[in-house]
Amino acid sequence: MNPESLQKMIGRTSEPFILEVDRSSIKKFADAVGDKNPLYWNEEFARNTKYGSQVAPPGFFGWPVQWDNAMPFSSALRGDLLDQFVKEGYRVILDGGIEYDFNYPIRVGDILSSVVRIADIKEKESKGKSMFFSIIETLYTNQNGFVAAIARQTLISR
Repeated sequence: MNPESLQKMIGRTSEPFILEVDRSSIKKFADAVGDKNPLYWNEEFARNTKYGSQVAPPGFFGWPVQWDNAMPFSSALRGDLLDQFVKEGYRVILDGGIEYDFNYPIRVGDILSSVVRIADIKEKESKGKSMFFSIIETLYTNQNGFVAAIARQTLISR
């Protein structure tokens, strides 16, 4: 059974984290992942598509407007969760992957608010040992109040 300290983490949310989507960052991200889609590179081309402007590649949500440490995309809540697993004796933490639901295009000039939430923590037995699967959701909402995307990351602790 989940230790009480872990159960108490479910449902906790982070403070909003503000991200700005600008043209040069979209191009840099597209270049980094090797995506030559003209929607990310060519303003004139993108203006004549159903999107009406350049859009961000999947998985790019802009750049932090401000941050307090060397890891700008790491929320204090995620750190609290990892610390709690270590305190409970589960020191091995693996990345179980991430999935996205894209609901609304992210365009040049968008300002996104991202909020991290611990959606669930489930315990499973494997070879007589407990493992925990944590689902961490990040909600990306644009300046118009539209939910642009939801990211669901799975962390595996043992």
